[in-house]
Amino acid sequence: MAQNRGMSLIESLNLEHPIIQAPMAGVSTPAMAAAVSNAGAVGSIAVGATDAAGARSMIEAVRAQTDRPFNVNLFTHAPARRNPAKEAAWIAALAPLFQNYDAQPPSSLREIYRSFVEDDAMLAALIDLAPPLISFHFGLPEPTRIAALKQAGCLLLATATNLAEARAAEEAGVDAIVAQGHEAGGHRGAFDPEAPDDQLGTFALTRLLAARSSLPVIAAGGNMDGRGIRAALDLGAVAAQLGTAFIACPESSADEAYRAALASPAACHTVMTRAISGRPARCLANRFTAWGAEAGPEVPAYPIAYDAGKALNAAAKARGEGGFGAQWAGQGALLARAMPAADLIALLAQELRETA
Repeated sequence: MAQNRGMSLIESLNLEHPIIQAPMAGVSTPAMAAAVSNAGAVGSIAVGATDAAGARSMIEAVRAQTDRPFNVNLFTHAPARRNPAKEAAWIAALAPLFQNYDAQPPSSLREIYRSFVEDDAMLAALIDLAPPLISFHFGLPEPTRIAALKQAGCLLLATATNLAEARAAEEAGVDAIVAQGHEAGGHRGAFDPEAPDDQLGTFALTRLLAARSSLPVIAAGGNMDGRGIRAALDLGAVAAQLGTAFIACPESSADEAYRAALASPAACHTVMTRAISGRPARCLANRFTAWGAEAGPEVPAYPIAYDAGKALNAAAKARGEGGFGAQWAGQGALLARAMPAADLIALLAQELRETA
């Protein structure tokens, strides 16, 4: 049944290729999303790190470049609980790093991203613009928001890292599940970052959800080429979501230090860290992740900790050091290929056909 519903999902989007470009905040751009969609796959933008006006501008920019379906990703984390003592201790721990680059840490930390679960302006903008697909990361919004988006005609996707999260999404009325394996780059989409993580790999999770959920499954994590996509489809996924594969594309907004690290032996090593943002996220091993592995104080909540992380990265970059960036990447990073996004989709599609 899930496979039939999945084919209906793919057919309803009129896709030529069962490929979704992952919505990577800070990396994906309207130009990238449009190029991918024009090439017959699904391009994505991430609006969790902006406000309603910013989201409107990004969605309109995509629509100006394509008339094909695309995805808009939202952060649906629980609003952060402030802990002034913990935040002060974190700032103090970071202070020597700032001083290494002739800078001072922020005197206090801010909750830099507003979650969609409490952003009424974002909801109103999305209802007005009605993008073809909307995806949720870090959890689910309340039922009234889901109902409003579905009423506007949006297909809804939700990240799940285990069967319980997938079943919660199914009960909430989501249309498809993004099965995020532990190999995936960027933030874990776990609903509760403090709960035990079974760390299911992409293939195990994809097969589990395809067998135990009635929703179509989109496999995410570690996929970099046509063979990986074929393997995901053989396990019951209706499509594969690739993120790290697109970081080196010219349409990406990744900075030069990020691109250089991805093209270096650093791509052999990714680590899961909380130090950068306050939530577990897979990153290329760099100076920040190494420091985070030894840091003493407990990391403040997401996205409060990210305020300090971004400030430190800016201070280091101003002095020519790129090793404190959020260089998110999955375990397949070494397989990244630098080429225009449309060419990458064409190559992935060719590789996929060759595995048939």
